[in-house]
This record gives sequence, C-alpha cells and structure tokens, in this order.
Amino acid sequence: MLRAFLPFIFVGVGSMAGGMSRYGLTLVTQNISAFTIPFGTLISNLAGCLLIGIIAGIGGKTELMSTELRLLLATGFCGGFTTLSSFIYELGQYVQDKEYFFASSYFVVTLAGAGLAFLMGLLISELLLS
Repeated sequence: MLRAFLPFIFVGVGSMAGGMSRYGLTLVTQNISAFTIPFGTLISNLAGCLLIGIIAGIGGKTELMSTELRLLLATGFCGGFTTLSSFIYELGQYVQDKEYFFASSYFVVTLAGAGLAFLMGLLISELLLS
C-alpha cells in the first residue's frame, strides 16, 4: 500500500519545494524594475523550462535518473515552480487594465523564452552527458 503511495509523496515534496522557491523568487524580484512586468513569475517559468529540459535530456537518454527522481524534480519541483496559472492571471490583469503593450510583451517573452530555455536545457544535458 505504501509503495503505491510513494510517487505521490515524491511529487508532493517536489511541488512544495518548487512552490516555496517560486514564492521566494517573487519576493526577491518584486521591486527590481521600473516596469510592471512580474519578473518572479517570468524567471520561474524560464528557469523551470530550462531545468525540465535538462531533466528530460538526461532522463530520456540515460539511466542516471530514477523514476522517483524524475517525479520529484520534473513533475513535482518544476510543476510547483513554474506558474502557468499565475502567468495567465497576470496576463488577464494587464488586459483588464488595458495595458496591451505590457500584456503582449509579457506573453511573447514568456512563451518564446520558455521554449528557448527548454531547448537550452536539452543542449546542456547533451554537454553534461558527453
């Protein structure tokens, strides 16, 4: 019975650590710019995509990561650390406030940056494995 529950514990512990890290990052970055872009959310999404790219690259090509470690890091930590729901909420706030330039800029930078960060993560995993 406990064995069947262990994956949930790995995901839960990782999610808690990821969520706490995201919150800490938001606190640290909330006053770093004259712009109203929520840098904590942006950085957590980009860094999370980079990290999950590294995990996917290493986990998909080697036996270095157990299923439990991938659950802890990719599903748990990255899932708790990245913030699509926060991103959509903040994007909606820009639209409601009719700040369309910030809304479109935030949208493009987040999605393009996340895609590039993931690809960089795959490349980093290649370098680490070679």
